[in-house]
Parts: sequence; structure tokens; C-alpha cells
Amino acid sequence: MTTTGTRFPPGPADPVDMGRMRSDPLGFVTGLARRYGDVTAHHANGETVLMAHRPDLARHILKDNVGNYTKKNTPDDHMLRPLLGNGLLTSTGAEWSRQRKLCAPAFRRGAVASFDEIITDETAALLDRWRGPAETGAPQPIDHQLTSLTLSILTRAVLDVDLGGTGDGFGRAVDDVNRFIGHYVPDPDPDPADTVRRQRGYVRARALLDMITRTVIAARRASPQDPQAVGTLLDTMLGSLSDTDLRDQVLTLIMAGHETTAKALTWTLYLLDRHPEEAERIRAEVDHVLGGRRPTAADLLDLPLCGRAVQEAMRLYPPVWLISRRATGHDELDGHPVAPGTLVCVSQWVLHRDPRYWDRPDAYVPDRFDGADLPSHLYLPFGGGERVCIGRHLALTEATLVLAMLAQSVRLTLEPGFPVEPEALVTLRPKHGMRMTVSPR
Repeated sequence: MTTTGTRFPPGPADPVDMGRMRSDPLGFVTGLARRYGDVTAHHANGETVLMAHRPDLARHILKDNVGNYTKKNTPDDHMLRPLLGNGLLTSTGAEWSRQRKLCAPAFRRGAVASFDEIITDETAALLDRWRGPAETGAPQPIDHQLTSLTLSILTRAVLDVDLGGTGDGFGRAVDDVNRFIGHYVPDPDPDPADTVRRQRGYVRARALLDMITRTVIAARRASPQDPQAVGTLLDTMLGSLSDTDLRDQVLTLIMAGHETTAKALTWTLYLLDRHPEEAERIRAEVDHVLGGRRPTAADLLDLPLCGRAVQEAMRLYPPVWLISRRATGHDELDGHPVAPGTLVCVSQWVLHRDPRYWDRPDAYVPDRFDGADLPSHLYLPFGGGERVCIGRHLALTEATLVLAMLAQSVRLTLEPGFPVEPEALVTLRPKHGMRMTVSPR
């Protein structure tokens, strides 16, 4: 990837208007790639930012030359560290390696397959809660309810703790966190009252998330453990981490472990409502394969349409839409110099919709993942390289089984006139939520 070139990357000559950029960050990064090419430079907040818009360049940054790029002192780090502390998402170097090794066994394929009953039990409970709304036709906040579902699944499967009815409050708290830490405030602040409201919401949300995390830890400590039983990840961490490190790691797992799946499911259900022919194919698949019974992990290979529906939703609406790294030493990207300390970014939103690699890139075509041989680091819904999301197998298994159960039992229809637009904050979320009506099949 390195050459002897010294050409500074092309890009806007003037510093970027941060207010305008943050009003449409997805349009901004797409415009950079389309106008200026595979490596671009722009000036923002007093520093030069390089962006790489090609899969081999993404691989170079995230994998092949990963030792030269760190998460430390990146925008991601600054946004997440005050909330999550030094957990798996924010730690670096030897500390990150130690944490990754500690957590990895709980997310291996074999362990994930054993969680299928928890996934289907919690989904069945959600379907039970929908019986009343299905009879009345009252629209439901599907995004929050899926957040509650994936949170319950994660805490039971990985931590062996049942959070009961805290999921809805957790979803609202996550929204409040995103609205504060993912929102750029210009100087001077054009709306100080709004900033104060968002900051107060963040403070309340952080207190709630901290309380839930400490409740999870306390509940596990108070539970009598069978000495013959295989311990959970939380059991392992209880014996390996200090109280501060334990809080950081558990909150990180809770936040990161449910968010990607909830957003993937939210966007999948929206897209299937917009594409009824794809939804009908999925219903036919689950009826044929399952015959009315609950799915298990053993059914995953026989539910390819469900899996591809989720994969394609994560292409069009990647839950993590931007990856940032800080160069620690000199490098070159496609002949362009990278100085130590430079902020270097890769956008999944851009890669996932690049017309050079995807036919009809803005269309919802799940079958494009039927045996697709994609270039390395083109499709990055879970990141790439050594820091690829540790929970990716759980997320895909969970989303596929949940989708299969929902398709078996109900039809979900977007509330007429409800506005849907992606909002690129810490994650890519529906800006106004997602309200859908539930009706029995």
C-alpha cells in the first residue's frame, strides 16, 4: 500500500463549516468521495482529516498496517470514553488485547449457538406484549421495543442476568446519550437552551446506565453459583477485574452488544415493509422450514432469505457508519502522505453504496448476498481487521432468529405518513424513531 508518492490528497480548500457538515454528515462524506476520489483531505476543527474511500485502503488502515493506527484521541474515543471508561471499545494496545482475550470465549460460534433458546424466549415474550396493540391497531415504537428485546437477550445470554422491565428506559437513555455526544455544537452556540436540555438528558441517561450496570454486577454477585456449572463471562470478569474495570467492561458490553442488533432489526423491518415482495418471500421461507415451530440455531442454514435480508439492511444502513483512527507514525495511502498524528477515517456508508462495487447500490436487493464474493473490507457493518466487532456472530444469529419469529406471527407496517430518515450520530439511527402497526398474520 505504501509507495514513494508525496501528493497531498485533494479536497475542499477552505475549512469545513462544521454546522453544515453535521447537518448532513452522510451527504458530506459521500460528496467527498464522489468529487475528489479515493483519498481525500478536508480541514475541520483546526486539523486535517484524511478519508479513505476504497476497500483496499480500508484494509490497509484496519488490518495490514494496523500497528500504525490507533483509536486513542480520535473523535470516537472522545465521545465514548466519558461514558464507557476504558472498556473493550475504547482501550488500546496491550490492555485491549487482554480484554479481548478475556471476552472472546463468550462470543465464539459454539457459545452463540447455545443462546438460541434465550433469543426465541425473549422474542416470544415480545410477541405476547404485542397482542393488545395488534387488536387495537395502535402504532408501536418498534425501535425502542427492539432495543429492549436485544438488551434482554444480551444480558441473559452473556451475563446471565435478567433485567426485567428496564429495557424501555434503557432505550430512551441510549437515545439521550446519542443526542448529546453525537451532536456538534458550533461556537457561538445558536441554541444554548437546546444544548442545556440535551446535556441534562445525557446526565440523567448516564446515571441510569451506570445504575443498571451496577445492578447487573450486584445481582450476579448475590446469586449462588453452582461450583460444577460453567461460569458466564460476567463470572470470569468478577474474578479478573477491579471494580472500576468491571463497571467499564460490563457497560461497554451492554451498550455495544445490543445496539448493533437493534438497529439492524429496525432497518430490516422498515425495508421489508417498503418491499413487500421480499417480506412475502421470507414468510414463505419460515413457513416451509419451520412449519410453525420456533427456530433454533440449527435452522440458520435453512433460513438464507432471513439472513440476507439482515445483511442487506446493514449494507444500506450500517449501524456504525464511520471509523476513525489516529496515525502514530508516517505512512502513505495510495501515494498520499500520512503524517504522524493525522486523523484518518473510513466510512461504511460510502463503501456500502459505492457504485463501482455494488449494482444498484441504493436499492434493497438481499439476493446480492447469495454467494457474493466481495472484496476484502468492502462490507464493514462490524468494522474490520483485528478490532472487528467481537459480537458479530451473536448479532447475526440473533437478528436472523428474531426476524424469522416475527415473520411467522405478525405483519409490521409503517404508520402512514411517519417520517423515516437516517441520523448519523454515534450510530446510524432513524431520526424520528420507527413507529409501526402490528397485525397478526
